[in-house]
Amino acid sequence: MARSRAEMMQETRAKLIAAARKAFAEKGYADASMDELTAAAGLTRGALYHNFGDKRGLLAAVVNQIDEEMAAKATAIASHIEGEWQALLVQGSAYIEMALDPEVQRIVLRDGPAVLGDPQQWPSQSGCLHTTQETVERLIAEGFLKPVDPEAAARLLNGAALNAALWIAASDDPGEALPKALDAFQLLASGLLK
Repeated sequence: MARSRAEMMQETRAKLIAAARKAFAEKGYADASMDELTAAAGLTRGALYHNFGDKRGLLAAVVNQIDEEMAAKATAIASHIEGEWQALLVQGSAYIEMALDPEVQRIVLRDGPAVLGDPQQWPSQSGCLHTTQETVERLIAEGFLKPVDPEAAARLLNGAALNAALWIAASDDPGEALPKALDAFQLLASGLLK
């Protein structure tokens, strides 16, 4: 049975993202050759341009994929935690801890912001912010958190986790920075408790 055009396009995109993810993780965005990564995918530069516009567009797709995986992993870790507040803190802490992953460090936390700009503007981060805001709204309504603007609280919680991860990724000793970041994140977040 012949594959549809949409299926072929999806397969092409997946091949390019996989090849780029490997190249960006190993060499970094700046040193990753478009010719090498398209050859590794068995495709042409034309396929890259058609699907992503340019190398920057391909990086955006890779960052989005990894960031969505990070959010799903943090959600899965927190799914076993009782209580929405504790689950929210565990999610934030899990996100921070992922900054120890070399692929996350290089692609999402170093090259991503350098090439794509403010991570808080990325589509994957917007989804995470929306989920956090909904949780904060419920916790305020239940009287668990102080009455505070839910969007502001969600932005500050997500921003604290993101900036902690960025700090760890840029640190000379990420393993040493991690416990400091986690302690500070927990302490900052506890200020919202009623």
